[in-house]
Amino acid sequence: CEKSIKPLSDSGSNPEFLREGCAIEDFIKPDRVVVGLQSQNAREKMEQLYEPITKNGYPLLIVSVKSAELIKYSSNAFLAMKVAFINEIANLCESSGAVIDDISKGMGLDHRIGRNFLQAGPGYGGSCFPKDTLALINIAADHDCKATLVEATVKSNDERKAQMIDRVLYACGGSVKGKKIALLGLTFKEGTDDMRDSPSIPLAESLIKHGAIVKAYDPEGMDVARTILPSEICYTNNVSTALHDADVAVVVTEWKEFCGLRPEDFASIMARKVIVDLRNIYDKEEFFAAGFSYYPVGSVPVEQIG
Repeated sequence: CEKSIKPLSDSGSNPEFLREGCAIEDFIKPDRVVVGLQSQNAREKMEQLYEPITKNGYPLLIVSVKSAELIKYSSNAFLAMKVAFINEIANLCESSGAVIDDISKGMGLDHRIGRNFLQAGPGYGGSCFPKDTLALINIAADHDCKATLVEATVKSNDERKAQMIDRVLYACGGSVKGKKIALLGLTFKEGTDDMRDSPSIPLAESLIKHGAIVKAYDPEGMDVARTILPSEICYTNNVSTALHDADVAVVVTEWKEFCGLRPEDFASIMARKVIVDLRNIYDKEEFFAAGFSYYPVGSVPVEQIG
């Protein structure tokens, strides 16, 4: 006689939403836990597995496998879109005289929008946003659907990184040949050593290509950077060495170590007083009053005459 054979295992999808640098906190205190399942047995097992988390009030969302996968890609694509959007508004601010920090604050106070991912900068990178936006575009294409907004996000972010190169060239009077450039930060964000798709990569490559003398410092990312960036780059053990005799300092990553620096920390060791702040971590007027030409993102630069 025939016997029914029951499977010994079930499959499902349990996407993670952990931020680099905050993974433990995000696991213990998640916004949500998403699980895509196909059987009641798997549901019971996953509910049991996550019970230590859900008993503290964190939601467990059980959906189909396809929905779980699409939740992951859609979430990251939407956040990437917010980054690209605010960077485009930053360009508008620079042309119109508005201030991007004011815009971000005003938008973020609307609870429908929220404050997160509204900080203008050099463009997104890392392990998730570049990969998941492209994955969503490909999934849409496989199903004969358009992903126009996501495609525009990817294009906008690529253009943003190129604009940062132009910003440094402008601060150097149109040419970086023979100029000593200090790069402060290399990773795609603070709190990680991740260099994947970091805005520092095209920036460093372009500076070297155009003849600049580049010194770089990052609290966590230099070991990885050495395997990715041009060999001509000189890596330093601290901020002061990177800034020593530099013509221009470029803030690429918003490390806390950099946020505490004052104008005198730069002025005492740099050859010229020029700051390109791609993260808006300093007070523009304070640096201008100290004799610096200062190039932020999302507001007009201030330049010393003569």
